[in-house]
Amino acid sequence: MNRHLDTFADSIIAGKRLSEGEAAELSATSGTDAFALFLAASRIKEHFLGTGIDLCSIINAKSGRCPENCAFCAQSAHHATDSPVYPLVDEERIVACAKEAEAAGSHCYGIVTSGTTIRKGEELDRICRAVRRIRETTSIAPSCSLGIIDQETAVTLREAGVETYHHNLETARSFFPSICTTHDYEDDVETVRVAKRAGLTVCCGGIFGLGETAAQRIELAMTLRDLDVDSIPLNFLNPIEGTRLARADLITPLECLKTIALFRLILPEKKIAVCGGRERNLRDLQSWIFFAGASGTMIGNYLTTTGRPAEDDWQMLKDLELTAGSCRE
Repeated sequence: MNRHLDTFADSIIAGKRLSEGEAAELSATSGTDAFALFLAASRIKEHFLGTGIDLCSIINAKSGRCPENCAFCAQSAHHATDSPVYPLVDEERIVACAKEAEAAGSHCYGIVTSGTTIRKGEELDRICRAVRRIRETTSIAPSCSLGIIDQETAVTLREAGVETYHHNLETARSFFPSICTTHDYEDDVETVRVAKRAGLTVCCGGIFGLGETAAQRIELAMTLRDLDVDSIPLNFLNPIEGTRLARADLITPLECLKTIALFRLILPEKKIAVCGGRERNLRDLQSWIFFAGASGTMIGNYLTTTGRPAEDDWQMLKDLELTAGSCRE
């Protein structure tokens, strides 16, 4: 199998696209062959993206009371959790957190709000004002994750200085009804298309450990390839008390790494960042994400859970003799 994986890597570097059947074959990799899979993914990543590591941070700018019923989400109004609830924070707070993220070494800064969409008027205007100030006073690249948006909103964000729009599909189309029934999967797909039409780069990925099969993980990767998104955040479920998935089992560290490697083989030239849930799911193998094909990671806290101190992640990169890159093209 090791030689077989070398052949896969060579052909992908030469321009071949991995088929769904080939990806399914590789998803069954086990034992020492898994390490050969990681090596193949690492070779591909280095060929297309080099050795630099992209670092990003986010602010939970509006939290809780989301009308969507996503089974994993602590901010859903359908769940009784201890997640914080507050309206959109003020402009000063958004800008201050951007400066903190830049000081911590992040190159991208995501403004994230709960809810189906952002309200036009004061909410959208406040975010746009903050983005303009971030562009004027920092070198960090502003990103927004504001839910399902229309073309007018996407253009407004781009004109304000937003570089990237983030909107996860969460899981495969075939599994989505088991996770969310309050909106249709196509609404999320259309938001990705809207952002691309507006001239924004698109960050779009999913979360694993929801009960999906290996085939459905591949299905999601193929959808992202068809949509030609620019970067892919990979999250791993951190079960939250009060949600429908509170008792879900964690994915094993090696299964996490295999998932990262498969996404790299399917999406060879795309930026792939490992984000939420890495501390709890990967445990002592967090540093292996870069050898499994990841090109970036999120530092600092997540939406409703804490990450580890940024200095720990910087030490990890130093120990691996890796350097931080930049998410700007």
